[in-house]
Amino acid sequence: MTRQDTYKHKGLRQQMCDELRRKGIADEAVLQAMNEVPRHWFIDGALDAFAYQDRALKIGCEQTISHPSTVAMQSQLLGVLPGMKVLEIGTGSGYQTAILCKMGAKVYTIERQKGLFDKTRVLLADLGFRARCFLGDGYRGLTEVNYGPYDRIIVTCGAREIPSALMEQMKEGGIMVIPLDGGEQGQEMLRITKNGPTEGDWKVEKFGAYSFVPMLDGRAMR
Repeated sequence: MTRQDTYKHKGLRQQMCDELRRKGIADEAVLQAMNEVPRHWFIDGALDAFAYQDRALKIGCEQTISHPSTVAMQSQLLGVLPGMKVLEIGTGSGYQTAILCKMGAKVYTIERQKGLFDKTRVLLADLGFRARCFLGDGYRGLTEVNYGPYDRIIVTCGAREIPSALMEQMKEGGIMVIPLDGGEQGQEMLRITKNGPTEGDWKVEKFGAYSFVPMLDGRAMR
């Protein structure tokens, strides 16, 4: 299937990146990746006019593609360098996956919704993004296959607590970026640096309120 990326799309993408700079995104690797990856390829064609607005859009299976500013912020907080192994929890549309691949990461990504998994795995391959895609429960990470430990872990759904299984699969010195549910206060974006094996060794930093679909621990996959 031929996918268009017109001068109009490219111009809107540049405007999106200019807006991201104004919103505090300073990591040039993130901005370059977001300027090069066509977001409109990851959404329904009927929503093409909204592709470069800073808004979440429905992608099916009761899921959404995150705001560009959210994708940019999470990517910036990760501090990804080329060659790093990154575990992504929640493949969704594949847009965040593609950004990480464009930044040179080796991406391992988990999706629990089979409809999204089947669609997105094919899309990423067709677009040339060489991520390893898995259908499974992201709350537990990748326990059946041994690709870890990971340099970085990114969670793209709201968790009730920091999943211990994911922390165990991350290298010492590694970073996890995760939106954590704070009850009435909503979700808060955390960056957790694993400076040692126990929770007392972790450095936890907070980066404001966000809104994600919830992480579904232990629910049956669909």
